[in-house]
Formats: sequence, C-alpha cells, structure tokens
Amino acid sequence: MPKLWKEKERFRGNLEDCLTAIITTRGCSWRKCYMCSYWSESRALSDEFLKSQLDEVLDKLGEIRILKVFTSGSFLDEREMPAELRAYFLDRCRELGVEKLIIESRPEFIDSKKLKDFKGLQVEVGIGLETANDFIREHCINKGFSFSDFARAAEILKREGLRVKCYLLLKPPFLSEREAINDLLESTEKVRNLADVISINLTNIQKGTLVEKLWERGLYRPPWLWSALEVLRNVSGEIICDPVAGGKIRGPHNCGRCDREIVSAIRLFSVTQDTSLLDVDCSCRKIWLKALELEDRSRVPLFS
Repeated sequence: MPKLWKEKERFRGNLEDCLTAIITTRGCSWRKCYMCSYWSESRALSDEFLKSQLDEVLDKLGEIRILKVFTSGSFLDEREMPAELRAYFLDRCRELGVEKLIIESRPEFIDSKKLKDFKGLQVEVGIGLETANDFIREHCINKGFSFSDFARAAEILKREGLRVKCYLLLKPPFLSEREAINDLLESTEKVRNLADVISINLTNIQKGTLVEKLWERGLYRPPWLWSALEVLRNVSGEIICDPVAGGKIRGPHNCGRCDREIVSAIRLFSVTQDTSLLDVDCSCRKIWLKALELEDRSRVPLFS
C-alpha cells in the first residue's frame, strides 16, 4: 500500500499543508542510473491494485489541497500508470478540490496529448535532469537522455500551462567535490529559464548501485553538507533541497557535530527561501576546505 506523510509546501507565497504519497507501480522503465535503486521496490501489479492505492491516497486528503504523488518512476509512463487510471485519478483530484498536484516523469513520456488530461489543475512535473552537462549525465550517471530532451519536455509543459521542477544532482560518481559544486552552479544557470523551481538532490548510497560498489572500495564519498550550502548560497530563484540520509555515513555529511543543524537549516530554507538560515559554522568547515584543496592537487581533472 502507499507510503503517506504530511509536510509543508510553499504555495501562493505561504507555507501550506501537503500530503505526499509514494505508490507502488512496476517502477522506472530505465533502471540504469548509477546512483538509483528506487526501481528495486517496484512490483508487477494489477490495475485494480493500482486503483486501490490511488483511492487510499485521495481518501487521506481531508482538508489538504496540495498533493505529491511519486511512483519511483514516471507518472506519465503508461506502463506504470495506465491512461484510464490516470484520467480517473485526475477526475477525483478535481472533484476533491486539489489545488496543486506534483508528479514526476522522464522527458520521453511527456507529450501534449497526455497533458490535456490535467486541464483544471495546477500541476508541477519534476524531471530528473541531474546535470546540464551531457558528458557527465551520460558517463557519470547513465541517465539515458540529453539536455535537449529535457528542454523539449520543459517547453511542452510550459506551453500546456504546467510548471517544471528540475532535479539536479550534487556529486555524481567520478567527479571531485569541487567539480561537483561547479557543475551544480553551471547547471542551475543553464536551466534557469526552463524550470520554475530547481530541486537539488544530494547523492546518497543506495543498495545495489554502482555508487555503493565505489563507496565500499573507498572510491566515493557522499557530498559534504558544506558543498550543499556553497551551492544554495550562490544560486538565485526558487531552490529547494531535502538532504535524504543527511548526517548518516551513507548520506551527505560533515563531521557529525554540525550535521543535524545544517540539515535542519537546509530544509527550513527550502520552504522559506530565507538565505540567512544558511549562515551556519563549525570547525570542520576548515577540513572541508582543505579536502577540496588536496583533492584538486592530487586529481587529474575530468575536464581539461
């Protein structure tokens, strides 16, 4: 059955209640990204069971009018969410007065014909671009699509009146910490005119992935939380970030003493956009700076 929780979402300039749901489907059809194992939780399910999950989500809405529905894949992939079930779900959303719906999709499943079903709803579609650099996306992430594919999908979404959320990844494998920071800063600038909101995801170690194999051999470290702060302080526009597994050995972390404070500051910043919350300090910041310096000295750059 679906995983459900309530959280806050920024909407109309205010913080409002949001119901977030993860429903089980057959999962992502790509399943080849080096850092992701979400597809491992997928199941081959009947349409009847999918419908029962959607009904359970909607039955839990109550007075909440903002809804996030994630499938660990693509809501617009009709192998995951058949067209008839999608139409049924959207009709119920309209009946229940849902004011904002947030879903995710790979760009190849986004076309104008499908988007007509969303008429009457404010919809935000998240796309995992990860980086605006095609070389990094192909060779360090294995994402399976190009920047031009993302741009095409974003333009279709905007033309049909939907909002675009762009996911960018901090520290894919094979990048140094500084290369990862620079790539994020460059990527945010390149997607600024295509995305309404940018969500920065910090790489964590998921089981069964290439990233886990590198980490087990001491060849990969999750990003420092200082690196996330560096990016968030130096970008403009609506930026959000939720440091999954923040402070844990498999997630983005610093020294352990400041992790909880920084993770909380990042999450609060994401809903308030108050950059003063990012003014955090700890003695381990000097270690992070020294790590950047030493890595720069000892590393052959990925890009020359």
